[in-house]
Amino acid sequence: MRALDRKLLRDLLGMKGQAVAIALVVAASIAVLVSSMSTYRSLERTQRVYYERYRFAEVFARVKRAPESVAGDVRAITGVAQVETRAVADVSIEVAGLDEPAVGRLVSLPPPGRASLNAVYLRSGRMPEPGRPGEALVSEGFAVANQLAPGDHVAAVIHGRWQRLEITGVALSPEYIYLIRPGELFPDDRRFGVFWMTREEVAAALDLSGAFNDLALTLGPGGSEREIIARLDRLLAPYGGVGAQARENQISHRYISDEIRQLRGQAVFIPAIFLGVAAFLLQVVLSRLIATQRSQIAMLKAFGYPERRIGLHYLELMLCIALTGTLLGLGVGIWMGRGMTRLYQQFFRFPLLEFQLGTGELILAVLMSSGAAIVGGIGAVRRVMQLPPAVAMQPEPPPSFRPTIVERLGLARLLSVPGRMILRSVERRPWRAALSVLAMGLAVAILVLGRGQEDAVFSLIDLQFHRVQREDVTVNYVEPRDASALYEVARMPGVLAAEPFRTVPATLRFGPRHRDAAVLGLLRGGRLRQLVVGQAPDYRTAMLPPEGVVLTRQLAELLGLGRGDLLVLEVQEGRRPVRRVPVVELVDEPVGLSAYMELGALHRLMYEGSVASGAFLRVDPLYKQELYKRLKGRPGVLGVSVKLLALESFQDTFAKNLAIFRAVLILFATIITFGVVYNNARIALAERSRELASLRVLGFTRAEISFILLGEMALLVVLAIPVGSVLGYLLTSALVKGYETEFLRLSVVIHPASYAFAALVLVVAAALSALVVRRRLDHLDLVEVLKTRE
Repeated sequence: MRALDRKLLRDLLGMKGQAVAIALVVAASIAVLVSSMSTYRSLERTQRVYYERYRFAEVFARVKRAPESVAGDVRAITGVAQVETRAVADVSIEVAGLDEPAVGRLVSLPPPGRASLNAVYLRSGRMPEPGRPGEALVSEGFAVANQLAPGDHVAAVIHGRWQRLEITGVALSPEYIYLIRPGELFPDDRRFGVFWMTREEVAAALDLSGAFNDLALTLGPGGSEREIIARLDRLLAPYGGVGAQARENQISHRYISDEIRQLRGQAVFIPAIFLGVAAFLLQVVLSRLIATQRSQIAMLKAFGYPERRIGLHYLELMLCIALTGTLLGLGVGIWMGRGMTRLYQQFFRFPLLEFQLGTGELILAVLMSSGAAIVGGIGAVRRVMQLPPAVAMQPEPPPSFRPTIVERLGLARLLSVPGRMILRSVERRPWRAALSVLAMGLAVAILVLGRGQEDAVFSLIDLQFHRVQREDVTVNYVEPRDASALYEVARMPGVLAAEPFRTVPATLRFGPRHRDAAVLGLLRGGRLRQLVVGQAPDYRTAMLPPEGVVLTRQLAELLGLGRGDLLVLEVQEGRRPVRRVPVVELVDEPVGLSAYMELGALHRLMYEGSVASGAFLRVDPLYKQELYKRLKGRPGVLGVSVKLLALESFQDTFAKNLAIFRAVLILFATIITFGVVYNNARIALAERSRELASLRVLGFTRAEISFILLGEMALLVVLAIPVGSVLGYLLTSALVKGYETEFLRLSVVIHPASYAFAALVLVVAAALSALVVRRRLDHLDLVEVLKTRE
């Protein structure tokens, strides 16, 4: 073993505590990088392969009722490769053991043996057979949530008639990987599922024999998606078409693609912060190590070692620490990645979702950790190479001493002698103190980031479910009904208040931009559905204007308009009127792209009487079971949404997984915090050991010299807390903005408890580091420390 190699091992053993702390910081970075990147790659590849093998459509369209002959006209559109017509409808489902009414989406199957679009994957059981009425496949999520298996039965209300469905198999489809009802915030597998039946049976039940109400197609080479959608809309408009949409706007695909995009951003953003802290620590440790080894560097140069070899020696030291952390991080990252993949399998229904770790992730991990080590150490290595041997043999010139600002202001008498020493030490090395504060501030910021994401999500829940949606139950009708339906629902047991609403599908246009959205008509002055304006936590309730339209701010930004602009409203229902209406107000809702109108104004726009698409209800909890029984199976009721159950679904799924992610991030942030504080404390002890030993010789007690060293560290910790809080807010803002999609927007809300938690972790880490340093101070060898070089 060469001499420099032995020196490298001795240096690592001599600074083993600091090396372990830095290696753990690197390990945390690499673990997040590998787990996020590998999960992202696994999801992306699985989605792509699943779409290809099961022929996921590229354009979707819904109509009221169109004859089958129209499909030939669609096939004749230039650029269309394959067309499939279907019969699709949402129906009420009654499941044994489920008190609330469930909603099932009936989807027709193509004839056996034909290669169809959006093909189903049979998880268990068999396909429904023609000529055997009532047979159906059920989506896997609904089957698992309700403990259904082939051979079980459910009841469905289809066009006002009860029908008994026999489950022959459990299936998946690329169209419903993420199964969520339109307008809902979270999936609810217990109360919403898909049922596939033969085309003949669904068509007969929905009065669609020889016709269709749903269409899917794929594009051929050179096909223009925009032109095909425009021609398709014109072709289907006479048959009640509600606007074709591209795959990118299909709800399941959109949620999955947004999640993959967020994972990709997370795989870069968080590890970059961690590795930045690691690079900073390596730079500080190496710089101060070199400062204590000036004489050794001089002797190595005097004995003929090349400057590059000496510089490489110190760079190897940093690489050893970084690569050790990389190996540990790879192991933890693979374990975390497997766990994340299992969690995603609960939300995204793929036939097979396996954790896949590619060589690219491994290479990237090594390159990033090595890059952090090189970036952190290159400045110190350059100084080693430029240090002349004669200069290196001499001790570093002592810093210049001068009175502190406090002393110059005449306030020195307020401080003890150790207190003045602390201030002088900080002031005569301002850059060192500033960098120490910044390092600890970054540790606090990461802790704030870990808690801030959860605060933002729960702020969204509070806004959406307690300020906007103030109803307990939402009842949706199969078809719009007159006022008598509201009176009927309002008289049901336990209903304390009832308000009607009208939902109309429309295309909103402003100049060249357009978006498909639902226009929701509400009672002016209604109390069960509110409009809010402002940013968290200072929201205010907005009054619905008697005329004009109110848009969510996100929808307005997508259309490029503001208050006072005229919006073209193309209704896709009834007489399909096209009207220009003014935008009166913009509201701040976190979920969806919505447009609101006063209920009477929407009726006048639609040229219709007083009808409603459903009702919002406030319900006495004591009567909710009886109310559900009354609503079950009513011919005119399509579905019932219970807000409390939606919140419980969130608690059982998203909140639990969010808590796991937060715990992992906080664990890593805590490791980083301790690493930063411990390194600062050890380096401060190494630099000031001679000074402290001199004070001991002059008569200072162990407690007094401990106060001088640890008091300086405490001062820097106090300064780091506000710095870290500000940095934490900025990092959380950047990450939350990266999570934004068209359908979901998070506000940056960080509760005081999150800041307090981050500060507490920093204080605890400082206290533990202080105990280690105090123990070393108590065993300080005064004779060895006071030796001077001639």
